[in-house]
Amino acid sequence: MKYTMADRLKARTRQLGLNAGQVAEMANINRSFVYDIMRGRSGNPNLEKLDKLSDAIKVERNWLLHGMGDVEGENPIMEDPDEAFVAVPSVKLTASMGGGREVIEDVEHGEPYHFQSSWIKHKLQADPKNLKIMHVEGDSMMPTLHDGDVVLVDVGRKSPTPPGIFILHDGMGLVAKRLENIPNNDPPMVRVISDNNFYSPYERTLDEVNIIGKVRWYAREI
Repeated sequence: MKYTMADRLKARTRQLGLNAGQVAEMANINRSFVYDIMRGRSGNPNLEKLDKLSDAIKVERNWLLHGMGDVEGENPIMEDPDEAFVAVPSVKLTASMGGGREVIEDVEHGEPYHFQSSWIKHKLQADPKNLKIMHVEGDSMMPTLHDGDVVLVDVGRKSPTPPGIFILHDGMGLVAKRLENIPNNDPPMVRVISDNNFYSPYERTLDEVNIIGKVRWYAREI
């Protein structure tokens, strides 16, 4: 479906709970300018007034004109339904939460998982090309992660600052662990932590751990 500028403006004002008169007052422009756009009577609006209108409803001018550009918060209308969700490949490789698992070089992909593109962009602030779905096994990250959980890994984030849960190769295999930077060390050091207190933390130089990516989301069956 091809959406028009009128469709986008009406969708945005409905989303904000405003009417045309209120939008015009907020933008300090005449009501007829707003009404003409909403009724499809203004295909080439005055750009100065359009900028004021865009600022009032917190969208970029190009979004109103062409459907391209940023919208504050959720986009009230999608130009292409295929762009509403991002397909993230599922890697057929398991990260251990115990003693490590062998890393396989030529990894096949399973069925992708789909995430809302606005959540990827605005909440995670991640590049979809850097995201992978993996599974974890073991009990060393309980109660945070359970055996069989699905994790979303951002391979573009490899720095342990700020601390978080990462997928890494610790020299023995692929593991899911909490990493914490140890300051004032040369060479740089990290503390590798299991959330399960049964497992003791240990330290490695940053060169000794190969950080695959940071865990940004997880899910489990119940």
